[in-house]
Amino acid sequence: MGNPEKKILGFIGTGNMGGALARAARRRTVGEDILLANRTLEKAEALAAELHCRTADNLAAAREADMLFLGVKPQGMAGLLSEISPVLKSRTDRFLLVSMAAGLTVGRIQELAGGKYPVIRIMPNTPAVIGQGMTLYCSSPEVRGPEEQKFLELMAGTGRLSRIPEDLMSAAGAVAGCGPAFADLFMEALADGGVACGLPRAQAVELAAQMLAGAGSLLLETGKHPGELKDTVCSPGGSTIQGVRKLEAAGFRSAVMEAVIAACEKSDRLG
Repeated sequence: MGNPEKKILGFIGTGNMGGALARAARRRTVGEDILLANRTLEKAEALAAELHCRTADNLAAAREADMLFLGVKPQGMAGLLSEISPVLKSRTDRFLLVSMAAGLTVGRIQELAGGKYPVIRIMPNTPAVIGQGMTLYCSSPEVRGPEEQKFLELMAGTGRLSRIPEDLMSAAGAVAGCGPAFADLFMEALADGGVACGLPRAQAVELAAQMLAGAGSLLLETGKHPGELKDTVCSPGGSTIQGVRKLEAAGFRSAVMEAVIAACEKSDRLG
């Protein structure tokens, strides 16, 4: 790829996730080394103005980028790679493809791209937008150690990154990728309960959000089992254990487990 310290990064698709990754990369590299392409040009231009980057079309991004992020939905990946595969095939330099399409394996990306190119498959989540994400990734055998390290350095601004065996990507994605939606439902329900008990809506939402953020941080920092942390809140004969009893009676844990399993199975079908 030439100078290992200098990489041209291309982003095809600058929606929520593509934009979040471009912002993270911009914190680690200069704007002139980032190319932004999007089906709606105005969206790419707005992000380019914010990050002081360059815009490009899909073909130019495919031609110039040393690390090309493919930020399109799974159903749009075949069309995109069909469009850019002749450009990729014509290249004589080394480049890396980074796919964020749920359910599409690295082998499938290589097949659609028309070559055994180095591919990193990622699954970011929405908190990556504020640098608090949990991004899952796996690599094809063609990815070299220094390339993976450079990818990790560029994406460090999104939050935590975790290498996952590809056969577990759907399961991990159902927890980390779909989980924010489940957490949002939980926070909304907590806030609704608070409002029912007399709290102002804005305050109830703030309490629910900070509580969930703090509980997650406590678990990560202490390394304790969530059941153990739950037990520290449940005083004998107290109010918390009565709430836990109601959640158990309503099948709370079973419902969450079924949601994760359903999301995992759907992700597998997308592939």
